[in-house]
Amino acid sequence: MRSALCALGAAAALVLLPAGHARAEGQEPDRDFTIQDPRITESSGLAASRAHPGIYWTHNDQDAPLIYGVDSRTGKTVATLTMSGVGTPRDMEGISVGPDGDIYVGDIGDNLDGSWDHVWIYRFPEPETLKDQTVKAKQYVVKYADGARNAEALMVHPKTGRVYIASKNEDGGGLYAGPERLSSSGTNVFRRVGKVPWVTDGAFSPDGDRLVLRGYFTAEEYAWKDGRLGDGGTAIGAPFQGQAESVTYTPDGSAFMFGSEGRNSRVVRVDRDAERPSDPPAARTPGAPKAPAAQDQKGGQGSATTGFLVLAGATVLVVGLKRLFRKG
Repeated sequence: MRSALCALGAAAALVLLPAGHARAEGQEPDRDFTIQDPRITESSGLAASRAHPGIYWTHNDQDAPLIYGVDSRTGKTVATLTMSGVGTPRDMEGISVGPDGDIYVGDIGDNLDGSWDHVWIYRFPEPETLKDQTVKAKQYVVKYADGARNAEALMVHPKTGRVYIASKNEDGGGLYAGPERLSSSGTNVFRRVGKVPWVTDGAFSPDGDRLVLRGYFTAEEYAWKDGRLGDGGTAIGAPFQGQAESVTYTPDGSAFMFGSEGRNSRVVRVDRDAERPSDPPAARTPGAPKAPAAQDQKGGQGSATTGFLVLAGATVLVVGLKRLFRKG
């Protein structure tokens, strides 16, 4: 399934991306960069460090308890963290930094769409020093109030510290809120608080007023109000990537950082346009899928019309392939 998605994503990228990119790499933090570490082949989550400017935490979609700190100036790994005190991860998919300075890792993937009756969240303090080290982590058992499901997006609100998970489904997923405080001694039940599109990652803005959710081909930014989606979302000109898996905000909230799986994968900055108009409220409902917005050459996107056509065709193929593999 991943190879099929990669091929489709690559085809979309060839159609929509210009031959060159306007920004150079390695000159300043929080800009485009390429992950240089050959160990990072399936970067499935991305989170901006609170303690170390320019550093982004990521991890593979795998069963090893390893977290990597990558310098956005160079693309090089400057810290490898080995989590201790937890079991063997099954499918780590999301990462976020909370207001307490702790790093939260979501072992929440389920490629069989609900075969596991529980999943896990790991949590440990962000290290003060960037170096290879072992970190003591807490492990939390998570269940959903309405039954097991696959998920790839874990978000910690930067003000309240509440943990949210967005489930992944081609027909639309759900946004789930955890308890006010996670418990390491019992089961943490996450309850559905909203509907979302097909989501592969998400992140809260540093001020906690916005939530970005991305899928394989599109991304939406929502207002956040009273612990729920505050509007129907606004389309973002997200880059088309081979396996679009991750997104986060820059520490100052001025831009999004989009990542993908694959060896030497690129993380692409997309500046946030504060004046971007929203669709009329009456024409939008939370969770409704939309075509990607067009950007100029600096943003690295093709036309909205071309993007929509590629998106529509690729989505049909992805859904068809996924259902075919389920039958196999």
